[in-house]
Amino acid sequence: MADPYQTLGVARGATEDEIKKAYRKLAKELHPDRNADNPKASERFGQVTHAYDLLTDKDKRARFDRGEIDGDGNPAAPFGYGQRGGGGGARPGGGFQADYGAQGGGDFSDIFESIFSGAQQRGGGPGGFSSSFGRRPAPKGANVPYRLAVRFEEAAALSPQRVTLRDGKTIDLKLPAGVESGTQMRLSGKGDEGPGGFGDAIVAIEVGSHRFFTRDGDDVRLDLPVTLAEAVLGAQVRVPTVEGAVMLTVPKGASSGKVLRLKGRGFHKKGGERGDQLVTLMIEIPAADPDLTAFVEGWRGKDDGNPRARLGV
Repeated sequence: MADPYQTLGVARGATEDEIKKAYRKLAKELHPDRNADNPKASERFGQVTHAYDLLTDKDKRARFDRGEIDGDGNPAAPFGYGQRGGGGGARPGGGFQADYGAQGGGDFSDIFESIFSGAQQRGGGPGGFSSSFGRRPAPKGANVPYRLAVRFEEAAALSPQRVTLRDGKTIDLKLPAGVESGTQMRLSGKGDEGPGGFGDAIVAIEVGSHRFFTRDGDDVRLDLPVTLAEAVLGAQVRVPTVEGAVMLTVPKGASSGKVLRLKGRGFHKKGGERGDQLVTLMIEIPAADPDLTAFVEGWRGKDDGNPRARLGV
């Protein structure tokens, strides 16, 4: 039952960004892929992941800070349970007795008996209480970490992913909107078995790079080669996207570096919308074309502008 703050090495007042930064540093050091011969590192990775999950859940973090749950996320023992003194006390036989001062006393055993009716018939302890009352639940098994490599275009399109667990079973995962490298998905009950049940499987996502697409936040960028004729005269050209090719209009007189936008062809956002694909035109000039050379030489005298003037040169 470790303190999640101590596990991540952060202060109790740490911000979410500080917690995330600490987790990423530890996860990189302890990841099973880098510690194949070190089972303790894998166990530590699971502990770090569990601490991160608890502290990034605002409700659980608040409950832990108030002492309502422990570092494992289990309910803490009821306040004052098992203590003696104060206004009441434990009495032989397992019941509880409260004092009412000078006006006399009262026995709460009847009230508890009505609340916990049948406890003795179900194997409860003396006084009508189950022998497990107030005890911490048995711990679940350890969480098991997995790494899932996802292709760039499949992450952008949120294509379903199949994960093979170490027991040989497979599960189809639906990627969440906003997925990126470092995103974690929890599979409840797919971890190791323990006295209190199975732990969870923690799947860490790694989005691969692409040979011509790059990611810019929720947008996808692409450098698109076009011919001189397509740039000068305008054209309809085929453009690859993460979900197949589409037609794009190149406007007349387009220059290299001009950016055209394909709406809704990027990554899915957490809010439900989707990013765009930003296409940067790159004019390709054929090498050693005699006709083009002759044309430019004859046209050069008409070009009296300086496209570098705005750069101060």
